[in-house]
Amino acid sequence: MLHCDVATLQHFSIAACDCFCYISPFCLCVCVCLRAPQLIGAPIFFIKMFFCYNIDTMDSPILKDLNKEQIEAVKTTEGPVLILAGAGSGKTKALTHRIAYLIQEKKIHPQNILAVTFTNKAAGEMKLRIDKLLGAIRSQKGTHEQIFQLPWMGTFHSVCSKILRKEIQNLGYRRSFVIYNEDESLIAIKHAMDDLNIDKKESNPKTIKNFISGAKNELLSPKKYQPYARGYFGEIVSKVYEQYQKDLKTANALDFDDLIMLTVELFERHLEILSRWQNLFRYILIDEYQDTNFAQYKLVKLLAQKHKNICVVGDDFQAIYGFRGANFRNILDFEKDYPKAKVIKMEQNYRSTKSIITAAQKVIEKNVLRSEKELWTQNEDGLPSTVFEARNEIDEVDFVRTEIEALKNFHKLNDFVILYRTNAQSRILEEIFMQNNIPYRLIGALRFYERKEIKDILSYLKLILNAEDRVSLKRIINVPPRGIGIKSQNANLKSQNENPKIIKFQEMMNHLRSEYQCY
Repeated sequence: MLHCDVATLQHFSIAACDCFCYISPFCLCVCVCLRAPQLIGAPIFFIKMFFCYNIDTMDSPILKDLNKEQIEAVKTTEGPVLILAGAGSGKTKALTHRIAYLIQEKKIHPQNILAVTFTNKAAGEMKLRIDKLLGAIRSQKGTHEQIFQLPWMGTFHSVCSKILRKEIQNLGYRRSFVIYNEDESLIAIKHAMDDLNIDKKESNPKTIKNFISGAKNELLSPKKYQPYARGYFGEIVSKVYEQYQKDLKTANALDFDDLIMLTVELFERHLEILSRWQNLFRYILIDEYQDTNFAQYKLVKLLAQKHKNICVVGDDFQAIYGFRGANFRNILDFEKDYPKAKVIKMEQNYRSTKSIITAAQKVIEKNVLRSEKELWTQNEDGLPSTVFEARNEIDEVDFVRTEIEALKNFHKLNDFVILYRTNAQSRILEEIFMQNNIPYRLIGALRFYERKEIKDILSYLKLILNAEDRVSLKRIINVPPRGIGIKSQNANLKSQNENPKIIKFQEMMNHLRSEYQCY
């Protein structure tokens, strides 16, 4: 179906065969041929080509099963939009349907849409939902056209990584840069401290790493950070930060915080590159906006400033990442940044009982800085919330065990979940459960890429790709054991020593690099 441009249609019809055009209030175009018998098929042709409708007045399959607020969130596609989505209000459904609506009804090319999620898992699930939704709609219409492209979706870090793979040479790096994980970044910081003769017992490397990460989240380069380096420890951080960045660039490596900071630097230094990406990302959607930090906020503002078709979704009531530099004021200040923003409140909760909603609302009402919204639900009242104050950790875990054993006759064990603040707290829970023969499953204890063997093989691959990667070299130079001790490693990494074991290792790596070049 096509949207009719009335002026173009009238001009075309008169020039072609003196057709009379009637435009109905519903944008239904009927063409009647007044003369030119040789064009007897023209009226049918015109009716087929120009029979169209205003999609805003017709029901789209994408809007099915959405409530009023969700429909508004889906259809308000132009200009800045702030969606304040309370817990359990169906924000993911609104987001996926909004993207599908842009593609299916607004005919926006998928590559002109950028959707940023908080985790890669969330991005993957959203892609599947959109693909399934669009596939179902096209199947209903009798078309089986496949969608070979989906919008840009991912976390801030993954999106910035893709941008830098194309553009980072403008900042003096090679496109084949490696990305250090948390452990590798810490090792690199320790190397920098060694080079500066800074005692690691006196100045904790992890603390220094946290300060450097905080500086990068505020877009402070080593030079910009110096005025903020107060006191003895601050000066240590400043020196290590500068050396650390030099070492990263020598190794053609970035840490996670660099991905966003360097992308912002790239856009601010090269406006023509920024303009190119602005024209690509004409429609921007940001999930969990309350958890963005300053660097992420700045990146979004740069990308959105040209077309201003930015939609952010979040809930200041659920802001929990302040300890990582997130600033929930970003969502509260959205209307200041975009005075013409449309604000949509999704307040109906589909997940919880009335008693839970009421308890949560009473707690959050005490916040001084918060948005004005009130959750409600049509669900049942449910049991009242319970607060148990334990005397100690044993008493606490025993209460949890007792509750589970009392309720397991009415529920499956898989229906229970225990949340704790730190991983260290799982030990006492596991001990009590094992003593009482309660089966359990620990979630997220050790991620795949945190396993030693995975880190080792990735270090080999990184070293093959980049011979200057000191961090990867030190990790695997004696893995598997080659009889190269710590002293030999430190001595030989700093000089061209003729240690036969290290020479053999280097020959092996050179051979692997030559094999890699063949591909």
